[in-house]
Amino acid sequence: MNSNFVLKVEDAKLPDVQKALQQAGIKVRSIIEIFKEEVKKEEAN
Repeated sequence: MNSNFVLKVEDAKLPDVQKALQQAGIKVRSIIEIFKEEVKKEEAN
């Protein structure tokens, strides 16, 4: 069975995600980055 997932991550690069999935025994057919958003950190007062 083939499945498609949408995954949101913080502080991870595509190769890191692929490696983690493969280490968990998940066969990765492809990973496509579709959107990247920059997260602004709030400054402490």
